[in-house]
Amino acid sequence: MRDVYLIGIGQTKITKNAGVRGRYLGKKAIDQAIEHAGIEKKQISMLVMGNMMAGMLAKQQQLGALTADVAGLRGIEAVTCEAACGSGAAAARWGFMSVAGGFHDVALVCGSERMTHASLDDTTKALATAADWELEGSRGESFISLNAKLMKAYMETYGVTAKDFGHFAIAAHDNGLNNPMGFLQKKIDMDCYLNSRMLVDPVKLLDAPPICDGAAAVLLASEEVARAAHRNGLPMIKVAGSAIGTDSLALDTRRSMLELDGVALSTRRALAQAGLKNEDIDIFELHDAYTIITTLSLEAAGFAKKGKGVHFGKEGEITPRGKLPISTMGGLKSRGHPVGATGVYQLVETYMQLTGTAGVNQVPDPEFALVQNIGGTGATVVSHILQRCA
Repeated sequence: MRDVYLIGIGQTKITKNAGVRGRYLGKKAIDQAIEHAGIEKKQISMLVMGNMMAGMLAKQQQLGALTADVAGLRGIEAVTCEAACGSGAAAARWGFMSVAGGFHDVALVCGSERMTHASLDDTTKALATAADWELEGSRGESFISLNAKLMKAYMETYGVTAKDFGHFAIAAHDNGLNNPMGFLQKKIDMDCYLNSRMLVDPVKLLDAPPICDGAAAVLLASEEVARAAHRNGLPMIKVAGSAIGTDSLALDTRRSMLELDGVALSTRRALAQAGLKNEDIDIFELHDAYTIITTLSLEAAGFAKKGKGVHFGKEGEITPRGKLPISTMGGLKSRGHPVGATGVYQLVETYMQLTGTAGVNQVPDPEFALVQNIGGTGATVVSHILQRCA
């Protein structure tokens, strides 16, 4: 297996802009990534698009071929990858494998999602397809209600209150203030969090991510291409680990509702591939779609003990200068969560951290980062380890 490097990044500002079609969002992010990498289009032989809902909300499939055409890459190998909210990172996993396996020297990965051009009801129904339709969706469950079920069970099991989850949202919003590409640049405090509108008890508005539009892109390349393109004086960024772990879609059929086995499997496999342990990780860019998912991810990934994840970070451990920074550019909560693009945004932001270009939110001297994107309530979990190299 060949070493794989991340050599170029691009991202659009996350907005509510129903007038910009998905193909043009994708093209904008792709053009940025190619320019940033300093390579020629003819060097790119593969495009993987991460997307969840274009077929349902825009009546448009075949985003791989469509986006390749619009981006001036007609004729290359191009496909779409769907893994619900984990589609972006799953697309990156495909790109990683294609380069690592020697099938392509340069693979382009783009995540794109438009959510605001459709009605809120249609978007909510489309998001619910990430759950088990037979066991959950057909019985009226939504993503909000499923996360409310998780949060309520956690509160009852471990004797915690809604207030215990607030610091995750507050920290994400603090970081999001300094992300010019983010969506919710709004500072909040505990009172604001506790008084936010109840969605489905106990999940409040500030426990959940916003509906929005956006696209992000990365270029993955072999070491030979990466070294030839390495002209900007920044450290090279290696993809040291890449793995997927899965679990059942339905919460009620899991081994344990409050243990994200997909997170545990994916984390363990990625760390093993990179030859690392938890204590080696300088940044954990987790999937903070809901504060309860942040809590359970910290536990399942091995950074907090069972029942203690909700308290992790109350003493500042999760800030950019803390023990384990998370949501460094606002996370899904503040940056926004255009679902099929989220995993690629995470890779873009982590590249910035490891190359020292993250601005005000820069984590001091990070070497290794665990980047994790989740599909559904934990059914598909994609983990990448990024490593800063000389």
